[in-house]
Amino acid sequence: MNKAGKGILLLFTALVMLSSCKTTRTVIKAPLKEEGADFLYAQLKKNELHFDWLSAKFDASYTDKKGNTDFKGQIRVRKDSLMWVTISPALGIEAIRLVVSQDSVKYVNRLNKEYFSGDYDLVSKFMQIDIDFDILQALILGNDFQFYETNSFRASIDNLEYKLSTTDRRKIRKEAESASTDPIVLLQNIWLNPESFKISRVEVKEYMKENRKLDAEYGEFVKLDGETYPSALNFNILAEDPFGMSIIYSRVELNQPMSFPFSIPRNYKRIR
Repeated sequence: MNKAGKGILLLFTALVMLSSCKTTRTVIKAPLKEEGADFLYAQLKKNELHFDWLSAKFDASYTDKKGNTDFKGQIRVRKDSLMWVTISPALGIEAIRLVVSQDSVKYVNRLNKEYFSGDYDLVSKFMQIDIDFDILQALILGNDFQFYETNSFRASIDNLEYKLSTTDRRKIRKEAESASTDPIVLLQNIWLNPESFKISRVEVKEYMKENRKLDAEYGEFVKLDGETYPSALNFNILAEDPFGMSIIYSRVELNQPMSFPFSIPRNYKRIR
């Protein structure tokens, strides 16, 4: 794995997580009333985290077959537009700054005086699953993906939670996308807390790539300014090179406009 790949893997794993070292799924012991997929999905959307701006601080632990790496950082999000992340080692000195837009990925490594500028192709390669802005944004919020079909879900009850499943959820083409671009097709399971209808777990596979799976669990829900968000999440990629991460974050703010400062010093070397 080259330097760009290693950096992107670490950064994007951090971006996909907002949460804690351990998550617990709250289940309801009383029998559940069976509900249809349309009703459950409507409740999911109604109870999602709605915001225009979001900021938080976090502490993270990244784990792969080589061991653990601990770090801390900050994240800022402008909904459907921009994500900004800083990462610092234990001493608290900023080492990496990342900016993600709808179609680009940029970061600077201050320790090595290097920078990366590119698109999501390399990110998807090292994450071992197709990633785009919409998927990243949904995962860090505990929301559902925005630009995917919603008419193919099946409803069931699993472990005293509601479950929505689909085997052929397709990405909806955007007007700017080429008609020749093949849409992503997902095999997806979504578990819902039966009291809050918040997502407690998401399992995502790509069609014809069943050996690659993304699994995220959400817990420790907190209410803020009339919204509810998960303050705990465990995230795992199960693929050829499996890895996982747990994060705890604090000082969350919603709907406070903020800046996203980012610049590349002239003496920094571009990495690929």
